Amino acid sequence: MKIEKRKKGNVTIFDLKGKILFGDGIDELRQSINASIKENEKQLILNFAEVPYLDSTGLGEVVRSYTTLKKEGGTVKITNLTNKVKDLMMVTKLITVFETFNDENEAVKSFK
Repeated sequence: MKIEKRKKGNVTIFDLKGKILFGDGIDELRQSINASIKENEKQLILNFAEVPYLDSTGLGEVVRSYTTLKKEGGTVKITNLTNKVKDLMMVTKLITVFETFNDENEAVKSFK
């Protein structure tokens, strides 16, 4: 998995690319989130547009990111879920935990 970080105003966006699986992408995601917290970036968007799949470990890491940032007074929102990932989020009921958006600009605006 590859992660590209960019900013839109006070919002940090992580463009996630590739599968998020046990042993592939988990550490990168954790390190990226932790680095953002250290840099006091507390408004995060995870862009899933190029994530075709994540397994239970990947899902767990997304939840861990959410809870870690929430404890620090921040928020994680999700945008551009692919169909497979959206189905997984619905089955696990995590779709009710995360604020999700189909449009990145709407997600950014929601922080204001």
